[in-house]
Amino acid sequence: MQLIDKAEEDNRTIITEFILLGFGNLPELQLLLFLVFLVIYIVTMSGNILIIALIVADQHLHTPMYFFLGNLSCLETCYTSTILPRLLASLLTGDRTISVSGCFAQFSCFVSLAATECYLLAAMSYDRYLAICKPLRYAALMNGRLCLQLAAGSWISGFLICVIMTCFMSQLTFCGPSEIDHFFCDFSPMLKLSCNDTSMITLVSFILTSLDSPCPFLLTVASYVCIITTILRIPSTTGRQKAFSTCSSHLTVVTVFYGTLMTVYLLPKTNPLKALNKVFSVFYTVLTPTLNPLIYSLRNKEVKEALRKVIR
Repeated sequence: MQLIDKAEEDNRTIITEFILLGFGNLPELQLLLFLVFLVIYIVTMSGNILIIALIVADQHLHTPMYFFLGNLSCLETCYTSTILPRLLASLLTGDRTISVSGCFAQFSCFVSLAATECYLLAAMSYDRYLAICKPLRYAALMNGRLCLQLAAGSWISGFLICVIMTCFMSQLTFCGPSEIDHFFCDFSPMLKLSCNDTSMITLVSFILTSLDSPCPFLLTVASYVCIITTILRIPSTTGRQKAFSTCSSHLTVVTVFYGTLMTVYLLPKTNPLKALNKVFSVFYTVLTPTLNPLIYSLRNKEVKEALRKVIR
């Protein structure tokens, strides 16, 4: 029996390239999709870079909240650049192939940045919790040192998760089929194409995902429960509105990010829902980074004022 298994292993052809099917089932819309995603990419990059430039240039924005926002905007530029340039090239040229090593690189960057975003959003919610629930001690508690520690911890956590996943993924071999029914290299579609035993990496992925998403999400939820409870205790309507306005932008971003993320990974992986899965994947990988600078610039007085100074 072992000899038969060995012979079958030897006969299998190891593939070195994947085919990202993406939106190839819509050939008549390829040019339109290219133009739409190109506009989204330009808006995302210019919007987030503008936010970073405003925060660096304007002294009034040198506060913990905007320090974290600058980190988030920097992350979003990297996040978008991990997926969209490859997708744009595929839509323009029709070449949907990507090397296995290229797929690993894209997946590693995506995992690292997605994990970092979860922790950054949790750090931003903790900042808003201190500002609203402990205003008298806010300056002492949320000092420059803690800001750096929270930001660095977010980036390092994402990097460590990336390293662990890459180490396990690099041990896999792929013997076909070579088609990935997605527009980027995600974990589950890649795992289905492996000819190795994937039980260990599935377990590792489950453990890391349990630390990567639920923990920061629960911290974020706990922060906002305390924030909303404190705001409701404020006697005046004006006071409640002012307090809520300081965290409404972040709450909107958190809702959009986690709402689409959970929808994608909790949807049943059945054939009828594959197209819907891709649509929601577009939301959290492509549209969320685009919406973030728009949400913060349109709903935030300090950012709008800094923007007016630049325009003048």
